[in-house]
Amino acid sequence: MTARKSTARRTPPAKPCPACEGTGEVSRSVHVGRKRRVAGQQTGICLSCLGAGEIPADE
Repeated sequence: MTARKSTARRTPPAKPCPACEGTGEVSRSVHVGRKRRVAGQQTGICLSCLGAGEIPADE
């Protein structure tokens, strides 16, 4: 008899997200008023990696 093959799939290695540089958060400027002046910065979750900080590598 031959040995059984493993059916487990290998997961590709993950790379740091280029949008958030692996932190999972991004900062955006907040504009206020009619002239759209910059009031400050707001931090939020990265939409590219959904806060994980990693994206799967392409094979």
